[in-house]
Amino acid sequence: MRKLLLAIGLAVLLSSLAWGQEQKSQNDMSNMDMSGHDANASEIHDMPGMGSDGSAHAMQSMEGHHMDMGPHMKMTALRDPQAGDEDKANQVVEAARRAADRYKDYKVALADGYKIFLPNLPQKQYHFTNYWYGFEAGMRFNPDHPTSLLYEKHGDDYKLIGVMYTAPKKATEDELNSRIPLSVAQWHAHINMCVPPDDKKREMWGQHAKFGLAGSITTKEECDAAGGRFVPQIFGWMVHVYPFEQKPEDIWSVERQMHGHDHGD
Repeated sequence: MRKLLLAIGLAVLLSSLAWGQEQKSQNDMSNMDMSGHDANASEIHDMPGMGSDGSAHAMQSMEGHHMDMGPHMKMTALRDPQAGDEDKANQVVEAARRAADRYKDYKVALADGYKIFLPNLPQKQYHFTNYWYGFEAGMRFNPDHPTSLLYEKHGDDYKLIGVMYTAPKKATEDELNSRIPLSVAQWHAHINMCVPPDDKKREMWGQHAKFGLAGSITTKEECDAAGGRFVPQIFGWMVHVYPFEQKPEDIWSVERQMHGHDHGD
Protein backbone atom coordinates (compact mmCIF):
# COMPACT_ATOMS: atom_id res chain seq x y z
CA MET A 1 0.00 0.00 0.00
CA ARG A 2 2.85 2.38 0.84
CA LYS A 3 4.41 1.85 -2.58
CA LEU A 4 1.02 2.36 -4.23
CA LEU A 5 0.44 5.67 -2.42
CA LEU A 6 3.93 6.86 -3.30
CA ALA A 7 3.36 5.86 -6.90
CA ILE A 8 0.04 7.70 -7.15
CA GLY A 9 1.42 10.84 -5.50
CA LEU A 10 4.46 10.85 -7.73
CA ALA A 11 2.37 10.33 -10.84
CA VAL A 12 0.32 13.41 -10.01
CA LEU A 13 3.45 15.41 -9.34
CA LEU A 14 5.09 14.36 -12.58
CA SER A 15 1.97 15.29 -14.53
CA SER A 16 1.83 18.69 -12.92
CA LEU A 17 5.45 19.28 -13.85
CA ALA A 18 4.69 18.34 -17.44
CA TRP A 19 7.63 16.05 -17.74
CA GLY A 20 5.87 14.28 -20.60
CA GLN A 21 7.65 11.04 -19.88
CA GLU A 22 5.58 7.90 -20.31
CA GLN A 23 5.92 5.42 -17.49
CA LYS A 24 5.99 1.77 -18.50
CA SER A 25 4.00 0.48 -15.58
CA GLN A 26 2.86 1.11 -12.04
CA ASN A 27 5.92 -0.86 -10.95
CA ASP A 28 8.17 1.68 -12.61
CA MET A 29 6.39 4.42 -10.71
CA SER A 30 6.84 2.66 -7.39
CA ASN A 31 10.56 2.40 -8.15
CA MET A 32 10.94 6.07 -9.08
CA ASP A 33 13.89 7.65 -7.38
CA MET A 34 12.48 9.93 -4.69
CA SER A 35 15.79 10.76 -3.05
CA GLY A 36 17.15 13.25 -5.53
CA HIS A 37 19.87 10.91 -6.69
CA ASP A 38 18.35 10.41 -10.15
CA ALA A 39 14.94 10.98 -11.74
CA ASN A 40 15.16 8.14 -14.27
CA ALA A 41 12.44 5.65 -13.39
CA SER A 42 13.58 3.03 -15.88
CA GLU A 43 16.86 2.13 -14.21
CA ILE A 44 16.69 2.67 -10.45
CA HIS A 45 15.23 -0.01 -8.20
CA ASP A 46 17.35 0.57 -5.12
CA MET A 47 16.33 3.78 -3.43
CA PRO A 48 16.16 4.12 0.35
CA GLY A 49 12.75 3.37 1.76
CA MET A 50 11.37 2.05 -1.52
CA GLY A 51 11.30 -1.58 -0.38
CA SER A 52 14.00 -3.15 -2.56
CA ASP A 53 17.10 -4.77 -1.15
CA GLY A 54 19.77 -3.09 -3.24
CA SER A 55 19.89 0.09 -1.19
CA ALA A 56 19.99 -1.86 2.05
CA HIS A 57 22.92 -3.88 0.70
CA ALA A 58 24.66 -0.64 -0.21
CA MET A 59 24.14 0.97 3.17
CA GLN A 60 25.18 -2.19 5.02
CA SER A 61 28.35 -2.34 2.96
CA MET A 62 29.09 1.32 3.62
CA GLU A 63 28.34 1.02 7.34
CA GLY A 64 30.37 -2.14 7.82
CA HIS A 65 33.54 -1.00 6.10
CA HIS A 66 35.63 2.12 5.82
CA MET A 67 35.13 3.63 2.38
CA ASP A 68 38.10 5.06 0.53
CA MET A 69 38.96 6.07 -3.00
CA GLY A 70 38.98 2.51 -4.24
CA PRO A 71 37.02 0.96 -7.13
CA HIS A 72 33.69 1.53 -5.34
CA MET A 73 34.05 5.27 -4.80
CA LYS A 74 34.44 8.33 -6.96
CA MET A 75 34.87 11.92 -5.85
CA THR A 76 34.98 15.30 -7.49
CA ALA A 77 38.39 16.94 -7.78
CA LEU A 78 39.10 20.16 -5.94
CA ARG A 79 39.12 23.14 -8.29
CA ASP A 80 41.06 26.36 -8.08
CA PRO A 81 39.10 29.01 -6.19
CA GLN A 82 37.11 31.43 -8.31
CA ALA A 83 35.70 34.82 -7.43
CA GLY A 84 32.50 34.41 -5.42
CA ASP A 85 33.08 30.77 -4.48
CA GLU A 86 33.61 31.48 -0.80
CA ASP A 87 30.50 33.66 -0.52
CA LYS A 88 28.39 31.08 -2.34
CA ALA A 89 29.63 28.28 -0.09
CA ASN A 90 28.98 30.40 2.99
CA GLN A 91 25.38 30.92 1.88
CA VAL A 92 24.94 27.14 1.72
CA VAL A 93 26.44 26.79 5.19
CA GLU A 94 24.05 29.42 6.54
CA ALA A 95 21.09 27.54 5.04
CA ALA A 96 22.40 24.24 6.40
CA ARG A 97 22.76 25.86 9.82
CA ARG A 98 19.18 27.11 9.72
CA ALA A 99 17.97 23.61 8.90
CA ALA A 100 20.19 22.11 11.57
CA ASP A 101 18.92 24.54 14.19
CA ARG A 102 15.34 23.62 13.30
CA TYR A 103 15.97 19.90 13.54
CA LYS A 104 18.16 19.61 16.63
CA ASP A 105 15.19 17.73 18.09
CA TYR A 106 14.89 14.66 15.87
CA LYS A 107 11.18 14.43 16.67
CA VAL A 108 10.67 17.71 14.79
CA ALA A 109 12.41 16.14 11.80
CA LEU A 110 10.12 13.12 11.95
CA ALA A 111 7.09 15.38 12.17
CA ASP A 112 8.29 17.26 9.08
CA GLY A 113 8.51 14.12 6.99
CA TYR A 114 12.06 12.90 7.53
CA LYS A 115 12.37 9.12 7.84
CA ILE A 116 15.15 7.17 9.58
CA PHE A 117 16.95 5.00 7.04
CA LEU A 118 17.83 1.53 8.42
CA PRO A 119 17.14 2.49 12.06
CA ASN A 120 18.03 -0.98 13.37
CA LEU A 121 21.49 -1.07 11.76
CA PRO A 122 24.17 0.30 14.12
CA GLN A 123 25.66 3.35 12.40
CA LYS A 124 27.99 6.19 13.25
CA GLN A 125 25.75 8.60 11.37
CA TYR A 126 22.05 7.90 10.92
CA HIS A 127 20.48 9.39 7.82
CA PHE A 128 17.02 10.89 8.34
CA THR A 129 15.83 11.36 4.76
CA ASN A 130 13.05 13.50 3.33
CA TYR A 131 12.24 11.87 -0.01
CA TRP A 132 10.27 14.82 -1.33
CA TYR A 133 13.20 17.13 -0.66
CA GLY A 134 15.37 14.55 -2.38
CA PHE A 135 13.06 14.54 -5.36
CA GLU A 136 13.28 18.32 -5.45
CA ALA A 137 17.08 18.03 -5.39
CA GLY A 138 16.83 15.96 -8.54
CA MET A 139 15.51 19.02 -10.37
CA ARG A 140 17.01 22.02 -8.57
CA PHE A 141 19.18 22.89 -5.61
CA ASN A 142 17.47 24.29 -2.53
CA PRO A 143 19.97 24.58 0.33
CA ASP A 144 17.10 25.15 2.78
CA HIS A 145 15.89 21.61 2.03
CA PRO A 146 18.70 19.11 2.73
CA THR A 147 17.84 15.64 1.50
CA SER A 148 19.07 14.04 4.71
CA LEU A 149 19.85 15.03 8.27
CA LEU A 150 22.80 13.32 9.96
CA TYR A 151 22.43 12.22 13.57
CA GLU A 152 24.54 10.35 16.08
CA LYS A 153 22.61 8.05 18.38
CA HIS A 154 23.03 8.43 22.12
CA GLY A 155 20.89 5.90 23.95
CA ASP A 156 17.34 6.54 22.84
CA ASP A 157 18.14 10.06 21.68
CA TYR A 158 19.70 11.42 18.50
CA LYS A 159 22.17 14.30 18.26
CA LEU A 160 22.19 16.27 15.03
CA ILE A 161 25.70 16.74 13.61
CA GLY A 162 25.17 17.64 9.96
CA VAL A 163 23.12 17.57 6.81
CA MET A 164 23.48 15.95 3.41
CA TYR A 165 22.68 17.39 0.00
CA THR A 166 22.19 15.24 -3.08
CA ALA A 167 22.27 15.67 -6.83
CA PRO A 168 21.29 13.43 -9.75
CA LYS A 169 23.78 10.73 -10.62
CA LYS A 170 24.06 12.11 -14.15
CA ALA A 171 25.02 15.58 -12.94
CA THR A 172 28.27 16.86 -14.41
CA GLU A 173 30.99 18.39 -12.27
CA ASP A 174 30.05 21.81 -13.67
CA GLU A 175 26.48 21.24 -12.51
CA LEU A 176 27.68 20.17 -9.07
CA ASN A 177 29.92 23.23 -8.98
CA SER A 178 26.90 25.43 -9.65
CA ARG A 179 25.27 24.03 -6.52
CA ILE A 180 28.28 24.13 -4.19
CA PRO A 181 31.65 25.34 -5.53
CA LEU A 182 34.08 22.48 -6.08
CA SER A 183 36.91 24.66 -4.80
CA VAL A 184 35.28 24.25 -1.37
CA ALA A 185 33.32 20.99 -1.35
CA GLN A 186 33.98 17.54 -2.75
CA TRP A 187 30.95 15.49 -3.75
CA HIS A 188 31.18 11.70 -3.66
CA ALA A 189 29.31 8.80 -5.22
CA HIS A 190 29.31 5.04 -4.65
CA ILE A 191 29.92 2.98 -7.77
CA ASN A 192 30.49 -0.50 -9.22
CA MET A 193 28.18 -2.40 -6.89
CA CYS A 194 27.27 -6.02 -7.48
CA VAL A 195 24.06 -6.94 -5.64
CA PRO A 196 24.32 -10.62 -4.65
CA PRO A 197 21.72 -13.24 -5.47
CA ASP A 198 19.71 -14.38 -2.48
CA ASP A 199 21.82 -17.46 -1.89
CA LYS A 200 25.09 -15.49 -1.78
CA LYS A 201 24.25 -12.60 0.56
CA ARG A 202 26.82 -13.82 3.09
CA GLU A 203 29.53 -13.10 0.54
CA MET A 204 29.12 -9.38 1.21
CA TRP A 205 31.02 -9.70 4.48
CA GLY A 206 34.42 -10.62 5.76
CA GLN A 207 37.92 -10.07 4.46
CA HIS A 208 37.15 -11.84 1.21
CA ALA A 209 33.78 -10.24 0.44
CA LYS A 210 32.78 -10.51 -3.21
CA PHE A 211 29.57 -8.45 -3.36
CA GLY A 212 28.44 -5.00 -2.26
CA LEU A 213 30.44 -1.81 -1.89
CA ALA A 214 33.30 -3.58 -0.12
CA GLY A 215 33.43 -6.54 -2.48
CA SER A 216 36.09 -7.68 -4.90
CA ILE A 217 33.64 -7.62 -7.84
CA THR A 218 33.93 -4.27 -9.63
CA THR A 219 32.76 -4.92 -13.21
CA LYS A 220 29.51 -5.96 -14.86
CA GLU A 221 31.21 -8.96 -16.44
CA GLU A 222 32.39 -10.27 -13.08
CA CYS A 223 28.99 -9.59 -11.53
CA ASP A 224 27.08 -11.35 -14.31
CA ALA A 225 29.37 -14.37 -14.02
CA ALA A 226 28.69 -14.51 -10.27
CA GLY A 227 24.92 -14.35 -10.78
CA GLY A 228 24.57 -10.88 -9.29
CA ARG A 229 22.95 -7.66 -10.51
CA PHE A 230 25.39 -4.90 -11.39
CA VAL A 231 24.61 -1.31 -10.41
CA PRO A 232 27.12 1.13 -12.00
CA GLN A 233 26.24 3.81 -9.45
CA ILE A 234 24.08 3.27 -6.40
CA PHE A 235 22.43 6.52 -5.31
CA GLY A 236 23.56 9.81 -6.80
CA TRP A 237 26.07 12.47 -5.84
CA MET A 238 26.22 13.34 -2.15
CA VAL A 239 27.95 15.93 0.00
CA HIS A 240 27.89 16.29 3.78
CA VAL A 241 27.93 19.64 5.56
CA TYR A 242 28.72 19.95 9.26
CA PRO A 243 27.37 23.46 9.92
CA PHE A 244 28.04 23.53 13.66
CA GLU A 245 31.79 23.45 13.02
CA GLN A 246 33.76 26.67 12.70
CA LYS A 247 36.61 26.01 10.28
CA PRO A 248 35.85 25.45 6.57
CA GLU A 249 37.96 22.27 6.55
CA ASP A 250 35.75 20.89 9.34
CA ILE A 251 32.47 22.10 7.87
CA TRP A 252 33.25 20.37 4.56
CA SER A 253 35.33 17.53 6.01
CA VAL A 254 35.74 14.75 3.45
CA GLU A 255 37.42 12.49 6.01
CA ARG A 256 34.42 12.79 8.31
CA GLN A 257 32.08 11.95 5.44
CA MET A 258 34.01 8.76 4.75
CA HIS A 259 34.33 7.78 8.41
CA GLY A 260 30.59 8.27 8.69
CA HIS A 261 30.27 5.02 6.79
CA ASP A 262 32.01 3.01 9.51
CA HIS A 263 30.12 1.07 12.13
CA GLY A 264 29.07 3.03 15.18
CA ASP A 265 30.47 1.96 18.49
